[in-house]
Amino acid sequence: MIKDASAYFVDGCGRCDHFATDLCKARKWSEPLQLLREILLDSGLNEEVKWGQPTYTLKGKNVAMLFAFKDTCGITFFKGMLLRDDGKLLVPAGANSNAARVLKVISSAEVETAAHWIRNYLEEAISLEQRGTKVPKSDKQEQMPEALLKRLAEDHALNSAWDELTPGRQRGFILHIAGAKQEQTQQNRIEKCIPKIFAGKGFNEYL
Repeated sequence: MIKDASAYFVDGCGRCDHFATDLCKARKWSEPLQLLREILLDSGLNEEVKWGQPTYTLKGKNVAMLFAFKDTCGITFFKGMLLRDDGKLLVPAGANSNAARVLKVISSAEVETAAHWIRNYLEEAISLEQRGTKVPKSDKQEQMPEALLKRLAEDHALNSAWDELTPGRQRGFILHIAGAKQEQTQQNRIEKCIPKIFAGKGFNEYL
């Protein structure tokens, strides 16, 4: 996985076998991503690499992150739900997303068209972070899969490690495990998650 953000725009994130090949999604969207990067850097945010992605922070707090998917690329705003979105360009990051919102583009021309709104979003996002504004906690409670409840009941050490996880990390595992329809598949996912649970990591974090 890359450590230098500049490498992302040339070879990709390094998290899969497509790294430094023409199949890499980051390389596919290199031009619009470079333009987005310029806007992000002009905002005064610090550029770091987290999860293999260029991430833009303020005093160590995540504000925005670039992403590249098969059909689109763009910016994730970590506290996007708090932004006014006067440009009507932000959408939820996913079906289970609470706070994050994303702005998607498919060309450099779209970046240039949206540049004014992107700068406005960044200005507001930075202001929110400077004021220490928190995202309201969701009242939604995810239902624990039966397979996970059973596995935790069988293993005291695992159950203790689970209880030490933050609610956000627990939710990530629950969503991943519950996403499998077959009980055997859920059990397989649980076993693969156990090392991360013992390490106090979330589903999307690396050991």
